[in-house]
Amino acid sequence: MFLFDSFKSWEDYRRERKISLHEVVLEYEQEQKGHSPEEVLAGLNKAWQVMKEAVDTGLTQDTKSRSGMIDNGGKKVFNANVAVLSREFQELIARALAAKEVNSCMGRIVAAPTAGASGIMPGVLYTAQRIHNIPDEKIIEGLLVSAGIGLIIEQRASLAGAVGGCQAETGSAAAMASGAVVYLLEGSSEAVFNAVGTTIQCMLGLVCDPVAGLVEVPCVVRNASAAAIAFAAAQIALARVDSVIPVDEVIDAMGEIGASMEARYKETAQGGLAATPTAQQIAKRTLIRDIDVLPNDQPEGLR
Repeated sequence: MFLFDSFKSWEDYRRERKISLHEVVLEYEQEQKGHSPEEVLAGLNKAWQVMKEAVDTGLTQDTKSRSGMIDNGGKKVFNANVAVLSREFQELIARALAAKEVNSCMGRIVAAPTAGASGIMPGVLYTAQRIHNIPDEKIIEGLLVSAGIGLIIEQRASLAGAVGGCQAETGSAAAMASGAVVYLLEGSSEAVFNAVGTTIQCMLGLVCDPVAGLVEVPCVVRNASAAAIAFAAAQIALARVDSVIPVDEVIDAMGEIGASMEARYKETAQGGLAATPTAQQIAKRTLIRDIDVLPNDQPEGLR
């Protein structure tokens, strides 16, 4: 059975079998989980519908978190009168914000690959679909490719902020999205892998420093910036610009950086933005508020 341990082996296997990148992942899912292709595709279709619903929910319903740090940012960007670059770029940023804000407000999302990065794949793929009129069936193939990318990153580095910092979460999600976009736009497997490598290069060293320990600030805006990087890397790769450092080596570098990163920068809320005076005030205020709203009939130790 083929195991996703490197991009090189993925490409070698694909060439040997004369199949596409997404078909390799589909084979892996069948052998690992024992599901039929129809079941795998149906599951991915459900995930894709949830992704789109998260975007639409964030753009049409109230998304204000209990902490007050999240306050309908996606809608504000979507409805803003000034477009910095283009309407398409504005909508990309808005969609990534919207889906992630739904997560922060306890709505339904797809962890792709994590909840902290749950706005990137929906924002990128939703936007790509709208711009290029890509059918859902093709998007699902892109999701399979992104899954293969995520599997290799997980094997060679990490997908968890607590292990590798935010580069492991938003960096991985952006790489998955960028590779999927290149695939959807008929890029070669080499271009797909260059997009992944370029994306990760742009996000190496990003720390995980959530204010008050909540996946809100700076997590939500990082989803938006990561979505922009994903498109930038896809554009570069589709122009056949080499990432220079092979993608497997880029992922290894990501793992090395994550391993050497101090614990305070890995989801502990003890360093970076989380350690600023304002963040400390927010943390204290949020903690007191959460304690105050616990029901009076809670056991003594839980109050």
